[in-house]
Amino acid sequence: MKDKNPKRKRRYAGVYWMVLPSYLIYFIFVFIPLVVTVYLSFTNYDLYKTHDFVGLSNYIRLVHDPDFLIAAKNTFVYAFFVIIPQIILGLIIAVVLNRKVLGQRFHRIVFYMPNVTSMVSISMIWLWMYDPTQGVLNQALKMVGLPGQRWLFNPKLALPSIIVMSIWKLIGYNMIIYLAGLQQVPEELYEAATIDGASAVQQFFRITVPMLKPTTFFLFVIACVQSFSVFDQVNVMTQGGPMNATTTIVHQIFEHAFSEFQMGYASSMATVLLIVCVTLTLSNFKYGNQGNDLGAS
Repeated sequence: MKDKNPKRKRRYAGVYWMVLPSYLIYFIFVFIPLVVTVYLSFTNYDLYKTHDFVGLSNYIRLVHDPDFLIAAKNTFVYAFFVIIPQIILGLIIAVVLNRKVLGQRFHRIVFYMPNVTSMVSISMIWLWMYDPTQGVLNQALKMVGLPGQRWLFNPKLALPSIIVMSIWKLIGYNMIIYLAGLQQVPEELYEAATIDGASAVQQFFRITVPMLKPTTFFLFVIACVQSFSVFDQVNVMTQGGPMNATTTIVHQIFEHAFSEFQMGYASSMATVLLIVCVTLTLSNFKYGNQGNDLGAS
């Protein structure tokens, strides 16, 4: 049934006009580039003259491209070992700092500061820390009688080194979001559990964790998107090396697009990454039930 109230129509019209700029920005800077990227993935566009339609050739090339396959594996490994630890550690730190502890505000600031610092700056700091000769990590190892490591020059240690740095930077964001979620948990639940004789560990797993499921769901979705689009720390610290041990999908996209000017092929990589991120997000919404009653039928 149509609304015939002219005042209500004018009020709704005002709301539409207020949200219009947001939709325009999204349409111009997100939707249109996305559509263009998908289109270019079916061409051999090289940023200059060539712009021929090549069908699925770029995607067939992806399947047989060893560098891309290594990048895909590295991206999934990075995502798995970054997403879970940053969420778990962020939750634990938030629970501790949600209590009245000495220097509570100071500790919150310290843990959150890396999140507001640019990834490039953080990468440069950790690049110095990982330095084989002057880095503080190797100096600390030598002080306890252990040999130094070539952290970013060893194919077996390079990716774990970047993972550790990324977790350290991202913990603060998870902590802040979890702290906000903890403020919404009724204190009466903990009081009742204490009266019933529940220990602190039991209260954590039976009250805190279930009540924070919506928050965990939000953080998990954000972490998935961020982890699969990792680039800055890789480009600054290792440039994908050594021997492609740290190259990722986004790093390969950058290399093919702006170093080799294979925009069509790079667009096919970007389209594959888009499909992966959308699939993961939709799966999270479906099986995560938007963070509520994750285990319920």
